[in-house]
Amino acid sequence: MFRIMSTLLLLLLLSPSSQAATTLKIATLAPDGTNWMKQMRAAAKQIKQQTEGRVKIRFYPGGVMGNDNSVLRKIRIGQLHGGALTGGGLSIIYKDAHLYTLPFQFRNLEEVDAVRQIMDPQILKGIKKQGYISFGLSEGGFAYLLSNSPVTSTNNMKELRIWIPEGDQVNASMFQSLGISPVPLPLTDVLTGLQTGLIDTIASAPIGAIALQWHTRVSYLTQVPLAYLYATLVLKEKTFNKLEKGDQSILKQILETTFDKIDQQNRKDNEQALLALKKQGIEFVSPSASQQQAWETHANSTIRKLSDEKVFSKQMLNRMQSLIQQQRQVAVTK
Repeated sequence: MFRIMSTLLLLLLLSPSSQAATTLKIATLAPDGTNWMKQMRAAAKQIKQQTEGRVKIRFYPGGVMGNDNSVLRKIRIGQLHGGALTGGGLSIIYKDAHLYTLPFQFRNLEEVDAVRQIMDPQILKGIKKQGYISFGLSEGGFAYLLSNSPVTSTNNMKELRIWIPEGDQVNASMFQSLGISPVPLPLTDVLTGLQTGLIDTIASAPIGAIALQWHTRVSYLTQVPLAYLYATLVLKEKTFNKLEKGDQSILKQILETTFDKIDQQNRKDNEQALLALKKQGIEFVSPSASQQQAWETHANSTIRKLSDEKVFSKQMLNRMQSLIQQQRQVAVTK
C-alpha cells in the first residue's frame, strides 16, 4: 500500500499540471488606469485562467522600471522577462524598428495603413531575429508639437526649449541642424520639466499627452503630424520557449488578439483626445503648406545622412518611402 501511495505521489509531482507557475515580469511606461493597462490586465487574467495558473503576468506600470533603455538592460540581466517598448526603444534591439517614427514621413493615417500592411511583418521578423518575441504592433498615433507659444515656422522653434526622448539620435540631429538645441529627458521627467520651465515644448500623441497630464502645461498644438508612434510588448524568446507548447499557444493567441484591439481602439481614442484638447482651450495652429514642405525636405535630408551612417537600413527606408509615395499617387487619382 505504501508503494502504491508513493508511486501515485511521484506521478502527481511529475504531471504537467503540478509544475511551478511561471510569473512573467513585464514593465511598461503606460500608467495604470489607461486603456492599454486595462486591456493588458484583462489579457493576463485570461492567460492565467486558460493555462490553469501555470502562466501569470506581473506588470510594472508607469515607468517604475525606468525608460526603454533601463527596461532592456533589466531584461538582459534577468530582472525582467519583457517590456512594452516604443518604436524608438525597439531600435536598440532592431535598428529598423525606428523607421515608422522618423519625423515628417507620414501626412495621414491612410499612408500609415498602406505601409504597415506590408512592413509590420518585416518589423516583427527583425525583432525575432534579435532573440525577442513580439505579439503585434499597437498604434500610438501621430505625435504633434504641443507648446506654450504658437509654432508655425522654424524661427518659432528656435526660441523654444523642445523636449526629445533621451537617446533619440534622429530628432537630435534634425533639430540641431536647424540651429535648435533640444533638451533630452526620460519620459518620466517630462511633466516635471514642463512644470519647472526646463522645457516648454513637447511632441506627443493626444492620448499620451492627456494620460500623462502634459496637456495641463501647454497652450498650443501645431496641426502637422510630426511622427507616427507605436509600441509593442516584447518577451525574451528564451523565456517564451521555456513555457509548455500549449501555454505558448495560449499566450500568443491572447496577446495578439489584445494588441489588435489596442491598435484599433487607440485610433478612436486619439480622435476623441484631439476634441478634448480643443474643449480644454488648447489652440490649434497650422503652418503654411510651404513651411510644412520645408520641414519634410529638411527631415529627409537628415534621415538620408543617418541612413548613410547605417543608423537604419537604407533598403527598408527606401521601401517605406516608396509605399508612402504610392499611396499619395492613389489618393491623387481618387
